[in-house]
This record gives sequence, C-alpha cells and structure tokens, in this order.
Amino acid sequence: MENEEDPFKKQQIVDARARNISHNVRCLECGSQSIEESQADIAVLLRKLIRDEIRSGKSDKDIYHKLEQDYGETILYAPKFDWQTAGLWLSPLIIAGAAGGIWAYGRYRQRTNVHLLAMNLTRGIPFTPKEKEAMIEILTPPPPDGILPSSPWWTRWLPR
Repeated sequence: MENEEDPFKKQQIVDARARNISHNVRCLECGSQSIEESQADIAVLLRKLIRDEIRSGKSDKDIYHKLEQDYGETILYAPKFDWQTAGLWLSPLIIAGAAGGIWAYGRYRQRTNVHLLAMNLTRGIPFTPKEKEAMIEILTPPPPDGILPSSPWWTRWLPR
C-alpha cells in the first residue's frame, strides 16, 4: 500500500511547490498576472519548466535564481534589495520622513511668535513668563468665524 501512495504523495508535493513558486512569478506576456493565473503560452511553458526543475531535485531558491537569470529580475514579483532598487524600497520611509519634517516645522512656526522675538531683541532683556503669556494673548489673532484653533486645517473648506 505504501508503494502505491508514494508516487501520489510525491506528485502532490511537486504540485504544491510548483503552485507556490508560480504565484510569485510574473507572466511575461500578461504582466499583471502570475503564471499560475495566466493561460498564455509562455505561462504554461514556465509552469512546466518549474515542475521539471522540482522533479530534478532543485530547491525553490535555485528555481527562482534560474528564472531570474534566464528572464531578468522583472519576472519575480518581489525584487531583491540592492542599489538599483533601494529608491523603490525606501521611498515610503523618505515620504513619511519628509511629511513628518513638514509637520514639525509647521508646529515650530506655530509656537514661535516672531513679534515676541523682535520685541526681545529691541528690549534687550527677555520677557518673564507672565509677560510672554500676556503678549502672546495680545498678538494672537482671533480664530475665524466658528472655527476653533485646534480644529483641523481642512475644516476651513467645509460648507457651514
């Protein structure tokens, strides 16, 4: 009984590995589909190639490497990290850092009252905390109609 199940189990393992690899390989003809989903001739041939490579005893990593060598790096859905793809991988961090810097600069500008700095310079001595608080209250303009200073910036454009 075991001898009869062995070829069946081996075929199931080969099919499962081949499907797993095929989901991570882009169809060269379709571009937006994996070769597992595509019915293009090249996708059928690549699926057969992957199954043949698995049967010959190659690991998944070796198969990915062979496909990359034969068809280029664009055949894989997840490109490797190197100097050429660093911008692609790091762009979300760069964008988030720039947005955080802009936000921090806006908060800094909001808290720094230029009039107080100018008065400190002309007066020669810094304000006491009470004087500073009173001057900020005097120099800060009142909020526009019905909009609180703590409300988000986009509420200015909402209909009233």
